[in-house]
Amino acid sequence: MTDASWLWLAKLGGAVAGSAISLAYVLPAGRREAAIRFGIGVASGLAFGGTAGLKIAVELGIEESLGPHELVLMGSAAASLSAWWALGLVMRVFRANGRNRSNEHDA
Repeated sequence: MTDASWLWLAKLGGAVAGSAISLAYVLPAGRREAAIRFGIGVASGLAFGGTAGLKIAVELGIEESLGPHELVLMGSAAASLSAWWALGLVMRVFRANGRNRSNEHDA
């Protein structure tokens, strides 16, 4: 396997691990919500894994100690976990906003 293949594999592994951990923290309401959260977590981990890993390593001052595979793995897991929390917050805001609007129409 090429080095690029290993980086993509590390990115995918970190994204899947971050999504799985985030689902374990707070169980979703149903299968649909779990699938959406998992999918968004994996997609954001793949998209932002390298950037997030580099930013975290620089902030912690450990960028010289880590290799590119470790940076990508760490960043993908962090981006995936963060995306889940952001998605959960957005879903709750929209759900609460929808309830308020439906209550206005009932009155």
